[in-house]
Amino acid sequence: MLQIKDLHASLADGTEILKGLNLSVGNGEIHAIMGPNGAGKSTLSKVIAGHPDYKITKGSVEFQGKNLLELSVAERAHLGFFIGFQYPLEIAGLGNEEFLRAAVDAKHKALNLPRLSENEFKEKMEKAMELLEMDSRYKERGLNEGFSGGEKKRNEILQMAMLQPSLAFLDETDSGLDIDALRIVANGINCLMNAERSVVLITHYQRLLDYAKPKFVHILMEGKITRTGGPELALELEKSGYAGA
Repeated sequence: MLQIKDLHASLADGTEILKGLNLSVGNGEIHAIMGPNGAGKSTLSKVIAGHPDYKITKGSVEFQGKNLLELSVAERAHLGFFIGFQYPLEIAGLGNEEFLRAAVDAKHKALNLPRLSENEFKEKMEKAMELLEMDSRYKERGLNEGFSGGEKKRNEILQMAMLQPSLAFLDETDSGLDIDALRIVANGINCLMNAERSVVLITHYQRLLDYAKPKFVHILMEGKITRTGGPELALELEKSGYAGA
């Protein structure tokens, strides 16, 4: 599904953040990327999403058989890429349901799919909200406006449920979550997984991986993946940290 080869990316001032990163994600897989602050974890997700603050200087990214780097941000999203932000934005005046309706409509239009009727859309949204234990008041509230950290992260997974991407990069989805919110978010991720959908979890901690179990765990340090293993690698990091990684 995703093939990243020798990826180098820098900030506008020339500071290199990614320094030859390689990563392969297959269909139906959960991957976890762990690493210290400043290693390039969030940069990786932003670069793949097409964030304008970063310049790719070398390497390739292939997604769904296409050169991702040649596509616009919207084209990447329509192709099936989704990013869950570490710090989701608040947008006052834009209702949560209104935003999701526009996003789903845009994807259907891009893929030449029929527009969901109002009943179809509402039924889909209600099922997704039930999965994430969100009550109806979230529909009318401004996008993430006044949401707690846990509510914002739950809302990100709601967006994922509505858009049904092929590949989701979730950047520190577990940060700021209490035990109950962590369980709900992880359950949402697990329920959305299927043989054709993959998720990359960017995290500092093992606790999320107790619920959303990855097939592969990668250590990202100094701009590149330095080690790959199974779930046991995350347990090792919990005990010994990154010094010996």
